[in-house]
Amino acid sequence: MLANLFKSIIGKEPEAIIPISGSGSNRRYYRLQCSPNISYIGVEGTSVEENKAFLYMADHFMKLGLPVPKVVAKSKDGRYYLQQDLGDTSLFDIIKQRNAQGDLSEYQLCLLEKTVRQLAHIQTEGNRGFDYSVCYPQPEFDRRTVMWDLNYFKYCFLKATQTDFLENQLEDDFEHLADCLTKDTFVGFMYRDCQARNIMVFNGEPYFIDFQGGRKGPVLYDIASFLWQAKANYPQEVRERLLSVYFDELQSLNLHYKAGPHYDAGPNSDAGPQSDAGQNLKQSLPYFVLFRTLQVLGAYGFRGYFERKSHFLESIPFAISNLRKLLQNNDFAEIPYLKKVLEAMVKQPFLDNSYLQKAEPTVPSRLCVRVFSFSFKKGLPQDESGNGGGFVFDCRAIHNPGKYAEYKSLTGKDEPVIRFLENNGEILTFLQSVYALVDKSVARYLERGFTDLMVSFGCTGGQHRSVYAAEHLAGHLKDKFNVNVVLKHLAQ
Repeated sequence: MLANLFKSIIGKEPEAIIPISGSGSNRRYYRLQCSPNISYIGVEGTSVEENKAFLYMADHFMKLGLPVPKVVAKSKDGRYYLQQDLGDTSLFDIIKQRNAQGDLSEYQLCLLEKTVRQLAHIQTEGNRGFDYSVCYPQPEFDRRTVMWDLNYFKYCFLKATQTDFLENQLEDDFEHLADCLTKDTFVGFMYRDCQARNIMVFNGEPYFIDFQGGRKGPVLYDIASFLWQAKANYPQEVRERLLSVYFDELQSLNLHYKAGPHYDAGPNSDAGPQSDAGQNLKQSLPYFVLFRTLQVLGAYGFRGYFERKSHFLESIPFAISNLRKLLQNNDFAEIPYLKKVLEAMVKQPFLDNSYLQKAEPTVPSRLCVRVFSFSFKKGLPQDESGNGGGFVFDCRAIHNPGKYAEYKSLTGKDEPVIRFLENNGEILTFLQSVYALVDKSVARYLERGFTDLMVSFGCTGGQHRSVYAAEHLAGHLKDKFNVNVVLKHLAQ
C-alpha cells in the first residue's frame, strides 16, 4: 500500500523501501526512496483512529505555518500515509554530543531555545480553532487520565521494584496529586510526548513529530516532559535558562489562563508573565515534573522489566536521578505519603547499579577503555596496557559493504556505509549483544578499581564493519559511563 501511495504522487515505484526502527510505538515506519533524491517517510498505523488524529493535527498545524512534517498522501482506509522526510537527525542526537565535562555548546543551547519557543507556538497558536473531538484516545487531560498514569506507575514500576506501601494512603495521595494537576492552569494544545527524540532537526530548525497523542491540557506538562526527559540529562542551569525563554514566549503570545491561585509563569520572580497567576506558576511546576517522571517510570517498567527492551532499562537510572533531586528540592506538602514512598523507592541501589550513568559532576574515572578496529589479515591489536587484552569481536559474519564498488573507498564512518549496515540490521543486533557483555565488564571494572580494558572489532579489511562497530561502542560507553575512552582504527 505504501508503494502504491508513493507511485500515486511520484509516478513510479520506489526503488527502496527501508524499515526505520521505532522505540515504544506499535506504528511501523519506512523510508521510501527513488532517484533523483526523492524520499518520503511511510507510516503504517494499527489504529485508524490514532492515524485520523495525527492526520488532522498535521494538517491543522501545517496550515498555521507550524514546524511539522507535511503529509503528502494517505490511503482511503486510513491505515497508511506518506509524510515529508525530515532526515535522521533528532534533537536528542545533537544534544548527546557534549564535551568531556558534559557541557552543551552555544549551538546546542540555541537549538534548544528555538525548540521551547516553537513549543509555545504549537501550544497556543495550534490551540486556535482546534477540534479536540478528533483526539485519540482522549480529547482532554483530566482526572481519569491522571489516575490511569499513576496506577500504571504503581503496577508496572513501584510493585516491580518491591517497594512497600499502604494501598489506601497511596491512593489518597494520588487523588491529591490529581487535584494539583487539574485545578487551574494555562491551557492549550498539550503535545503529551514532548521530548528531544520526537523533534527532528532539518535545515538547522526543529520540527515536531509523533504528536498523535496530543489533546487539550495544561501546557506545563509539555515543558516538564521536555526539560526533565531522563536521558537528556540537562543541567539545572540549562533548565532555568530554557524555562525563562519558554515563559517569555508564552507571555508574548498572550496564552489564555484559566484563573486560579496555584500557578506561576516563570522560574524566577522576575521572569514570565507578571500577574497573580504568574507569581504562582512556579509552585505548580514541580508537581507536573513529578507526575511526568512517574508516568515515564511506569512506561520504563513495562517496556523494560516486562518486555525486556534494553533502551527503556537504560533510561531508568536517569529518571531515578531526576526523581531523587526533585524529592530533595521540594516538600510536596499536598502529597506527604507519596513522597515518603518515593523516597524509600529511590534508595534501592539496584535502580542505579543495573545501568550505570555518568554522574554530574564526578571525579574522573581511572578506567581507560581502549576500543580498536582492525583487519584480521594483519593480525590482532597489541595490548598496550600489559593486562592481557579484553574482548575481541569478529564482525565478518555481517554482510560486507566492501564487496560493492560504491563502498570500497569509504569507511564505517561514512553515511552511505552507515545506511547500508543499519538498513540490513545485522550489525544492530550484533551490537546489542556486544553492549550487554561490555557494559557488565565496565561496571565491574569500575567497582573493583581496575584501570584498563581493551575491546577490539575485526573484519576482513578493517575498514567498514569493524570501524562502524568500534565507533558506536565508543559513543555508547561515553554516553553511559564515566570512563576514558580511547578509539583507534588500525587499518586506516
